[in-house]
Amino acid sequence: MNHSQKKAIINATIIHDKQIYTDHNLLFDTRIIAITQDTPSEEYEIIDAAGLYVSAGFIDIHIHGSGGADVMDATPKALETISRTLPGTGTTSFIATTMTMRTDDIINAIENIKTHKNSLKGAKIAGIHLEGPFINPLMCGAQDAVLIQKPTLEWLDPYLDEISIVTLAPEMEGAAEFISTLREKAPHIVLSVGHSNATYDETIESFGQGVSHATHCFNAMRGFHHRDAGVVGAALDSDITVDVIADLVHTNPTALRLLHRLKNDRTILITDAMRAGCMCSGIYDLGGQRVIVEEGRATLENGQLAGSTLRLNEAIRNYIAVTGCSVAEALYMVTELPSAKLGLDSGILSPEKCADITIFDENIGIVQVYTDGNLIYEREK
Repeated sequence: MNHSQKKAIINATIIHDKQIYTDHNLLFDTRIIAITQDTPSEEYEIIDAAGLYVSAGFIDIHIHGSGGADVMDATPKALETISRTLPGTGTTSFIATTMTMRTDDIINAIENIKTHKNSLKGAKIAGIHLEGPFINPLMCGAQDAVLIQKPTLEWLDPYLDEISIVTLAPEMEGAAEFISTLREKAPHIVLSVGHSNATYDETIESFGQGVSHATHCFNAMRGFHHRDAGVVGAALDSDITVDVIADLVHTNPTALRLLHRLKNDRTILITDAMRAGCMCSGIYDLGGQRVIVEEGRATLENGQLAGSTLRLNEAIRNYIAVTGCSVAEALYMVTELPSAKLGLDSGILSPEKCADITIFDENIGIVQVYTDGNLIYEREK
């Protein structure tokens, strides 16, 4: 394929900005040129979508690994494995997510991403999500409580430009000062409440300080009670964005339907996948802990959920099936909304944006994926 040649996707059902465009063509080279009804000129290579859906490439803002590799492996090979695995799920960009481990291990993972992110051949790394170590031991989930730290910029400061999201527990000692300092020094970083036992009032107070998102809503956070609405209540009773693991393991259909009714335009679908993503059942590792994966459910030996094996196209499919939302609404949750939240150059089919494009069928099965206008995945016929 000529990488510089202009391309036109025709006979497509194009999803853009919560709208569906039929009888339109998508023109692009390395960047989006236009969504138009005009017939492409002879300079365009024609791609016949034969009625399939076309959208901006999917963005996963919370993923630890896939294809047998984990971000915390801190090797170029691990990042390449994840990058090459994700296009088969429709994902063109991801926020590489670390977890609570020794400081040196986290720094090694960040350094590895910083050094090798621009040489990947598949899905692109669009930033780093620091999930821990600034969390509450009472809500540590599958993370090692012994390695949790008081919030500090001491070792984090050199990497602020690389980081897109920090998940933290705002009720912990030093968190308020940390939030204030980070808002001032690195306003591009999204501060997210997660792995938190904060009360409703503590959580709402943190929103006023600069926290604007909630990590895997419902999971690893103080739940809703009618006399103490907790983190969940605060997230639902505000205009912050949230993300959710729609695998029907971490969240059941009722929780997803309630979330959709209350925050349908403020919800981002994520996978929170660990190295077993896109893999078979078996024994895996997460942060040095043994994880058992059976029938799509990943747990520590004590039964604690340990990330997911969810694929992002499955999350979309599940969410549509459970909530009854439209395909266009669900696609917004993995394209335009995460793009806008993180200020990315992809995730929307607007002129001059990166030509990161996913073509999929009515069952959200992935058919073709492009990054920067180049075909990087095609389903076997």
